[in-house]
Amino acid sequence: MRMSEWIDPDLHRDFIGQQTDALRLCTAPDGWVERFGVDVLISHKTDAALERLKTELCLWALNVDFKFRRVFARFLPKHNSDRESPALILGDPDTNLQSTALERSLCYAIDFGAGYSVGLFIDQRENRRFVRDFGPGTLLNCFAYTCSFSVAAATVGANTVSVDLSKKSLARGRENFALNSVSTTDHRFIADDVMEVLPRLARRGEKFDVIILDPPTFSRSHRGKAFQVENDFETLLLAALEVAERDGRILLSTNCSTLRERALEVMGRFCLKATRRAGAFAPIICAPASYPKTAARLLCPCRLMGLPSRPTAFGPGTPQKRVPSVLTCTRWS
Repeated sequence: MRMSEWIDPDLHRDFIGQQTDALRLCTAPDGWVERFGVDVLISHKTDAALERLKTELCLWALNVDFKFRRVFARFLPKHNSDRESPALILGDPDTNLQSTALERSLCYAIDFGAGYSVGLFIDQRENRRFVRDFGPGTLLNCFAYTCSFSVAAATVGANTVSVDLSKKSLARGRENFALNSVSTTDHRFIADDVMEVLPRLARRGEKFDVIILDPPTFSRSHRGKAFQVENDFETLLLAALEVAERDGRILLSTNCSTLRERALEVMGRFCLKATRRAGAFAPIICAPASYPKTAARLLCPCRLMGLPSRPTAFGPGTPQKRVPSVLTCTRWS
């Protein structure tokens, strides 16, 4: 068992002490293991990887006295069209597939039967932390999925707008608000194409302190219009700049393997110039502590550089799921 691939027991204990039980437990070349509350999800590329990770999980859990309830597994296909919901491999098959997990005391709904993704992207944990620490007055969450960024912002007083093509995802987002005893009165949920919603918001003169741009690699609207992140991210950012407040922040995030930190920076600078706006830029390590040694780009004023201390990363360098940057729109030039 290669223990360097598994989270250090002390670090795991620190997360639990911070009321966080949604985290990556293990990262390997052929798969990874994540904890969601009392349940575990193994993502694997081969059957051999699944068997190895399942065995290692049982040994690791004994070492840290973690009594998991169930273990689910999902195969990591080469093509998104081949994605399937996780399958139960250990535990009571009659137990409800819906559960909850904590992140810095916030509660998020988890559903192992709702599709390939279970409801919370763990690799965005520190970005949600950034939103909570920043404390925006307004937040626009594009491609909102289950609205975790919106919940994080709402709990510190922000009015939010969550946009996603899927009505079911937004319904799950409303559930996340309810789980945290947050009324949805001052929050909007729009089931529509982000590329069509942004111009409408701009025409109404709406502006936002923080805008989240975390698009899928590919999607198709109900009207048949395709979105390809490699081709359309620049157009998306230009539209988002039109609804950004003068001192607003835009989080740029993607899991597309061909768009890395440098590409996001170049794209951000081009869009700022095209819209005659200025922005600031600085490097920062922005990955969750359970995602080893991953550099990110933070485009922001120096006064935002001092993020709170957190546990250090474990293990050797491993790619994270998303490459995040924060673009600060400081003024019209």
